[in-house]
Amino acid sequence: MPRPVCITYDSTCDLTPALLERFQIRTVPLTIQTGERIFPDDGHYTSEDLYADFHRDGTLPKTAAVSPEQFKEFFGAILAEGFDIVHIDISADLSGTCQNALIAAAELETGRIHVVDSRQLSTGGGLLALQGAKLRDEGMAAGDIADELRRLAPHSDTSFVLDTLEYMWKGGRCSGVAALGANVLKLKPCLEMREGKLVVCKKYRGTMERVYRQYITERLAGKTVVEDWAFITHSGGIAEDTLAQLTELVKSLAPFREVFLTQAGCTVSSHCGPGTLGVLFLRQE
Repeated sequence: MPRPVCITYDSTCDLTPALLERFQIRTVPLTIQTGERIFPDDGHYTSEDLYADFHRDGTLPKTAAVSPEQFKEFFGAILAEGFDIVHIDISADLSGTCQNALIAAAELETGRIHVVDSRQLSTGGGLLALQGAKLRDEGMAAGDIADELRRLAPHSDTSFVLDTLEYMWKGGRCSGVAALGANVLKLKPCLEMREGKLVVCKKYRGTMERVYRQYITERLAGKTVVEDWAFITHSGGIAEDTLAQLTELVKSLAPFREVFLTQAGCTVSSHCGPGTLGVLFLRQE
């Protein structure tokens, strides 16, 4: 009889505690360093804390990958409970976390840990975790789940539209000239995950309320979606009624059974700043 399967992810998946509980997914935190303070990315240091620190002293926190030693401790405890593990990570092109998970799995030498590079960011990878939980509940073995998630990974439609380039500039991810030009021209860049990397795919112009609606409409236009779930993931600084209206817009444009509204953690927020929003879903082949 096959062993039970535990689905795990690093803390960048941006799934809420309620979703982690509902789908029985466990997470291992990255580390956040801001000034002299170092703590786990477990949700206690929020995007709002990050923005307050940034406006106070102009510094952005840094995130550090989960180390192989931390992974060995995390995996070891789950293995001791009798589970096989399907572990998913943020794109290996964005963090060393996935490589460290592979190192830990190899050193534990159990053959019971299956590491999947999501090639995604935030809830774009979280969608894979939900699919993994669905397959687990259908009785699929760990190795087969991992293979299916690797097949699904390129079909995760992961993108965000940004209100400001200030945080990208401060983080060294775009030039000051580009940030200034976008600000003067009131351009709102859209970033998407493409082959494991975050790239600019389009620029919008206008008020953010108008930009959000245009962005969502265009992302869903003409796409055949996997109908299980979609996410609207944002970085804070967006009015509740705006978020509610955008959720209804997504529901009107595609036949998702559930649309989850979530707030991004520090990884997305430190790169993109407040007012960032994404609609994330799986495309059918």
